[in-house]
Amino acid sequence: MSLQLTGFHHLTAITADAPGNRAFYTGTLGLRLVKKTVNQDDTSAYHLFYADGKASPGTDITFFDWPAPRERRGTRSIARTGFRVSGEGTLGYWRERLKAAGAEVGDVTEIDGRASLDFEDKEGQRLRFVDDGGAGSFHPWESSDVAPERQIRGLGPIVISVPDLEPTEIVLTRLMNMERLRSYQDSETEITVFKMAEGGPETELHVAVEPHLPVASQGAGGVHHVAFRTPDIDSLHEWTARLAAVRLPSSGEVERYYFRSLYFREPGGILFEIATDGPGFAVDEPEESLGERLALPPFLEPHRAKIEANLKPL
Repeated sequence: MSLQLTGFHHLTAITADAPGNRAFYTGTLGLRLVKKTVNQDDTSAYHLFYADGKASPGTDITFFDWPAPRERRGTRSIARTGFRVSGEGTLGYWRERLKAAGAEVGDVTEIDGRASLDFEDKEGQRLRFVDDGGAGSFHPWESSDVAPERQIRGLGPIVISVPDLEPTEIVLTRLMNMERLRSYQDSETEITVFKMAEGGPETELHVAVEPHLPVASQGAGGVHHVAFRTPDIDSLHEWTARLAAVRLPSSGEVERYYFRSLYFREPGGILFEIATDGPGFAVDEPEESLGERLALPPFLEPHRAKIEANLKPL
């Protein structure tokens, strides 16, 4: 079969202020905290997942809580995270809401033919609202203080920065079966758009070519990795075999309990993940109470007391 990624699964970033992060993403942005857990490789750190009302794949922005200095911006990095909203009037609403919250926010402009609004959280995480025209399904969070018609609908597009397009393009098109769509200018930077599947901005990866920038250094306000959706474990097995066949180093399959994953780096050095849609975040908590308690996968549950003792209050 021709393997096809269906869009973004999640994006994982870094915060050095878990309480402030939670306040911004649930309070200011109105997202739902759908899973409060720990980094499975570093259980001293929270791993916080924010998503739509049903914790749908493709709507999650997640954070590792690490006591890290600020990110040094540059190339070989994930440069900006897109959130989809519906309607140019919604962008005006968000501009005023973000200004009132003290966030750094720009003006509503047109980027790649879509009305867009760039802003940053308190740690300098670079974000963008994009008008998706209301296309596709959406599950609002009924307890959000943002009205359903103004709420964030999901991820996309996401912008990565590389010093040279060609090696990254080879991996995106020949290995990951993405299609090169078009290019556009954003300020002085040329950006090339690749799509994973039929759809809108939720299927688009935007690649900025910025050889003049220094190499980024990860830290608070930066992004750790981006994950792409595959439907199930059988398709993930096929992706694992595909990477092995071209001898691209990978993590092998990793059981994350809420999904199963495969990690590798594209030629620009950016960490990619392919993750299954299921079983999802309701596998160990009722959907109506997601994120209300510390959730641990079964292999960490015997260590709950020690893990909880090492975590800061949230």
